[in-house]
Amino acid sequence: MSAQIIDGKAFAAKVRGQVAEHVTALKADHGITPGLAVVLVGEDPASEVYVAAKHKQTVEVGMASFEHKLPADVSAADLFALIDQLNADKNVHGILCQFPVPDHLNERAVVARIDPAKDVDGLSVVNAGLLASGETGLVSCTPLGCLMLLRDQLGDMTGKEAVIIGRSNLFGKPMGQLLLQDNCTVTIAHSRTADLPAVCKRADILVAAVGRAEMVKADWVKPGATIIDVGITRIPHPDKPGKSKLLGDVDFAPCSKVAGTITPVPGGVGPMTIACLLANTVTACCRANGLAEPEGLTA
Repeated sequence: MSAQIIDGKAFAAKVRGQVAEHVTALKADHGITPGLAVVLVGEDPASEVYVAAKHKQTVEVGMASFEHKLPADVSAADLFALIDQLNADKNVHGILCQFPVPDHLNERAVVARIDPAKDVDGLSVVNAGLLASGETGLVSCTPLGCLMLLRDQLGDMTGKEAVIIGRSNLFGKPMGQLLLQDNCTVTIAHSRTADLPAVCKRADILVAAVGRAEMVKADWVKPGATIIDVGITRIPHPDKPGKSKLLGDVDFAPCSKVAGTITPVPGGVGPMTIACLLANTVTACCRANGLAEPEGLTA
């Protein structure tokens, strides 16, 4: 048996195409251009690359991109003043501050300062609470991307047993809430879970998100299960000196012989994150203007 490989890169391109269609319609029908503001504090090289990718994809789908680069020693007061300005700007529908930020800044306080209606990263306590209570909010991008991939592969997930490895506020908990809303029976496993392999082997849907390279082994996997691998670990490339290699949380080759469907690393979940950020920005724009939300781009 060999698992079907989920092409996250191709699916993300499809999502961006849907976003672009909605943006075109918003401009033509309502004279509105969705706007995304990204705040970068300091000069972290990885963050700069990621912000550049966000800017490029934002412009490509026809949205307005507002970049704000602040020095590493910016005060909390000055950062908050910028966020307040963006909160009040009607041309800005989505705001995110690229993390990590320098140690003197509190990430939770930064997220809390962003208007929840513009919190397109879906990280605020307000949006987490709305999700947990089944109300309408903005959903964290990576869990939303995983949900889209699962819906595309499985359709109706009612009654399926889902196991999520990892209980983080950023991913594990919102992923659990999303799968509950799609009528799965959900277990969130973690470092204290007794007999983790046995728990995982029950899963029709197994989502791994702990950041431990190749932790999930083939004998943890139920035959025919769908595996979503969210983990990313960078190691020195064994065959290319000076280069690095990305590994997921799942031991891919052996597990792909047992699973029915599986995401690779790279090229699986990763491309969905920015695509869902763009989708969330369009959703926030529609809500801010009392317009119908885009179908297929929300939870």
